[in-house]
Amino acid sequence: MNLSEFSHVPVIDVAPLVNHTAERVRTAEQIGASCRESGFFYVVNHGVDESLCQRLEALSRAFFSQSESLKMQIAMSRGGRAWRGYFPVGRELTSGKPDRKEGIYFGAELSSDDPAVRAGTPLHGPNLFPAIPGFRDTVLAYLDSLTTLGHALMSGISRGLGLDENYFQQRYFRNPLILFRIFNYPHASAAQGAETGWGVGEHTDYGLLTILRQDDIGGLQVKSRSRWIDAPPIPGSFLCNIGDMLERLTRGTYRSTPHRVLNTSSRDRLSFPFFFDPSFDARMLPVEGLTNDGPTDDSSERWDHASVHDFSGTYGEYLLNKVSKVFPELRNEVL
Repeated sequence: MNLSEFSHVPVIDVAPLVNHTAERVRTAEQIGASCRESGFFYVVNHGVDESLCQRLEALSRAFFSQSESLKMQIAMSRGGRAWRGYFPVGRELTSGKPDRKEGIYFGAELSSDDPAVRAGTPLHGPNLFPAIPGFRDTVLAYLDSLTTLGHALMSGISRGLGLDENYFQQRYFRNPLILFRIFNYPHASAAQGAETGWGVGEHTDYGLLTILRQDDIGGLQVKSRSRWIDAPPIPGSFLCNIGDMLERLTRGTYRSTPHRVLNTSSRDRLSFPFFFDPSFDARMLPVEGLTNDGPTDDSSERWDHASVHDFSGTYGEYLLNKVSKVFPELRNEVL
């Protein structure tokens, strides 16, 4: 839980980071303040082509409008150790409970002769794409654009902590792990009779940095100590939040913020979370030289009662433990 209560999520112009101008120092300070106060911030003037985002949304709606049998042609069970593909409503767990959403998992597109793929490294390999014209090229272009933005934002996070802007790049992001999801939250009437109406219940992200594109429906809420505030879609923006791993690396200087999703509209809601995470083999040693009171043991507040500060090892080891709880039926088959 964050130290202070906040009333809104700030909007930050990140053009200086993207364009590498002198004003990026001030932008980094704004990001640092947001990470300390709320753990969430919108970014605008980020350099990602809006027409690319619109194409992605249109193609995603076309995919989810298909029959279940067509969508299951790219089921996650066919993705193997790469952990890619489609899952239907109720098959993904958050905090141990089924979500009211369906989705597709993507990652960096790797060929069969990639060293990590040849070695059988989990979460590495080719993606599964639906047979919809333009879908593959659009997703891959989006991954490239968001990866560039992720590097720019991490340089700002580094400076916001008083570090060299390449600190995270040199230690944790030499070969970042890219995880991209496209989620569809059924509209309210379609959720009737379900055990819970939550698209995703209260949770924190277990990675390092999430960059989220929302459609125009809304439904995302962020926890501000004892109350919830809305984080509505802002045209042309991405909503960013820090995850548990950045909380660990900063020894609690930055804390991941709980959030949740509820679609109460009469339309399906699309969401595009892009997770920009450390290299699979990067050792998760905390940032050197930060002065704070040390991490807070919040394990009692987490659904699995596991403190991220107790972990030691590589990011891949940490991540595999987490994803195995999201899709328990695939755990033994894939991992």
